[in-house]
Amino acid sequence: MKRIYDWDAMFSLRNYTASDLRALKGIRKLVQTTANTTEEAAAAKDGGIDLIMGNAHNTSAVRQGAPELFFTAALGLPDFATERDVLTAAFAAMKDGDDSIYTARGPHIVELLAREDIPVMCHLGLVPRKSTWRGGLRAVGKTANESIALWNAFRTMEDAGAFSVEAEVICDRVMAEISTRTSLITSSLGSGLGADIIYLFQNDICGEQPESPRHARAFGDLNSLYEQIKHQRRVALSAFRKSVEEEQFPGPSECATISDAEFESFITRLE
Repeated sequence: MKRIYDWDAMFSLRNYTASDLRALKGIRKLVQTTANTTEEAAAAKDGGIDLIMGNAHNTSAVRQGAPELFFTAALGLPDFATERDVLTAAFAAMKDGDDSIYTARGPHIVELLAREDIPVMCHLGLVPRKSTWRGGLRAVGKTANESIALWNAFRTMEDAGAFSVEAEVICDRVMAEISTRTSLITSSLGSGLGADIIYLFQNDICGEQPESPRHARAFGDLNSLYEQIKHQRRVALSAFRKSVEEEQFPGPSECATISDAEFESFITRLE
């Protein structure tokens, strides 16, 4: 564990620092997942995950579950419109104990944050919220021209001061070539094994929905448990209604009692 002071001047321990991640580029592959609750963060820690990422609003909950994991806080794309909004939110998140800031905004926002020595994760490849410019949700880098344009985007983000990049649904061979040529720490979400970090949403890893995206794989089956919970909830509510109708609930064990003498006194005073 590395000893650090966070932006609130609080002594803390971290499994990795920004400097460590840079030093490990091309040497050791790390794993990353999402965490937005205390339980998700604790599960990631207990599961041996190296890095976590979640919404900046959830920092306090995440830090309770995994105080020592390197945490990247995401600033929601539509939530902070102006540069002042972004900078204020980023400073607040770092003060709360985040280790880096994620933004899906352009290089001008990356540069704004990087000028303040904030480790910034940008987003290249498929950016789902901007998918209208790609003609929908699809892989990026399927042609030489598109791959070169993507490489130029990586260089632009480097020049803006980005520290790392969420590289989403980029053709695997293109990703591998770019990763060896960029100084950015590359986090592959559906972009193959050729990046520095392999990243997957926790809900996809745990199988929390009936189907996973093409780039994901379910390593668990929480969806079946959720379906059981939904079924048992309805069974319980139906049984409760029936028990009331048959005057079986509440029964003696669920009711408070009064002694006969006190009850008789109560009735007498009522009458």
